[in-house]
Amino acid sequence: MPKNTPKKSTILDNKSQKCGLRHTVFSVHGDEYNGEWRDNKKHGKGLQLWKKSGATYNGKWKNGKRDGYGIYSVLIPETKEYERKYCGKWKNGKKHGYGTYFYSNSAVYEGEWSEGLRSGWGRMYYESGDTYEGEWMKDKNHGQGIIRFANGDWYEGNWQDGKRSGNGKYYYSDKGQLYEGFWVNGVAKCGTLSDFGREEAPSPTMYPIPQVCLVNMQLVLEEARLAHRHQCC
Repeated sequence: MPKNTPKKSTILDNKSQKCGLRHTVFSVHGDEYNGEWRDNKKHGKGLQLWKKSGATYNGKWKNGKRDGYGIYSVLIPETKEYERKYCGKWKNGKKHGYGTYFYSNSAVYEGEWSEGLRSGWGRMYYESGDTYEGEWMKDKNHGQGIIRFANGDWYEGNWQDGKRSGNGKYYYSDKGQLYEGFWVNGVAKCGTLSDFGREEAPSPTMYPIPQVCLVNMQLVLEEARLAHRHQCC
């Protein structure tokens, strides 16, 4: 045999290297992949089926990981049908970019993701009927946002780590009143309460709230905020 002739094992290894479009390839665990390859890694468009969970992913791949637009679905044991869980962008195997996630109930999130977590702008529809629209960070309401409750109440303002924190407004739909003030860890600390939509409210108070007659109401509120900050420090 000539010295430059490659070994049989090397020839077989080269033949087994996957590149380009391939038919279904089975792994030792029984998982299946049908799609494009590059340098022996899933790369391009392809469909992956995980045998153990029954989940599927149909979309873009890059260097063996989900990357680009793709749809992740799960198998419902009772009906033996597939149900979409996430439709949107991926990066390095995680949800990243704009996408929609369907939870196990009627709750739905549509918006931006970062490394698998809700981050950026997004809208969340809760099973209770509440809706939040605004900024997120690491899967929690964080930044500016508004939540509309199923009973008609709403809060608009600042959030931190999933709680109302900073300046905000809360509307009580049953009484037709609006609270404007400062919040800390979800608790209102100082602010003003005024009538707002009292005529349409189902259970308004017996008497309207009198007008506050302060020379500089904003200055009083700011002093109250500063006093509270000093107590926390």
